[in-house]
Amino acid sequence: MALDELKSALPDYAKDLKLNLGSVIGNSDLPGQQLWGTVLATAIASRSAIVLRALEPEARENLTPEAYQAAKAAAAIMAMNNVYYRTRHLLSDPEYGNLRAGLRMNVIGNPGVEKTDFELWSLAVSAINGCGMCLDSHEQVLRTAGVERETIQEAFKIAAVVQAVAATLDAEAVLAGA
Repeated sequence: MALDELKSALPDYAKDLKLNLGSVIGNSDLPGQQLWGTVLATAIASRSAIVLRALEPEARENLTPEAYQAAKAAAAIMAMNNVYYRTRHLLSDPEYGNLRAGLRMNVIGNPGVEKTDFELWSLAVSAINGCGMCLDSHEQVLRTAGVERETIQEAFKIAAVVQAVAATLDAEAVLAGA
């Protein structure tokens, strides 16, 4: 299912999502690798088979094999990190912040693509997973690297729309008895 088919699958009550999906992906100012890596990573993070099946083929076409693997790696590592750091942040005992994580995160140091691209994808996944600590961390790295706020906003707009489309289509599938 291509982007147009995904938009067509949205019900009438989700017309805004249909329009937003077209604008955040179809009219994005992000360079191709940043755009399609963000799309792939957020499609994975959305946990929607419908959305992932629809968006993955175009992402694969628009990414180098290295970028394709790195976008998947961003979704994978942030699935772990977002739970760990969000929990650490939400616990009222600040001593957890002094404990060593002891979790492997090597891909962050060597993602196989430009560090800013990987950070952008990690930020977008963190937006879906709701980890404020991770959002702050990735945003700070991006801003220090000279990435403009508008670029960062593009990534979390994609995350917001992909997540909303996933929730809507998955709900419709359940309601239809699929």
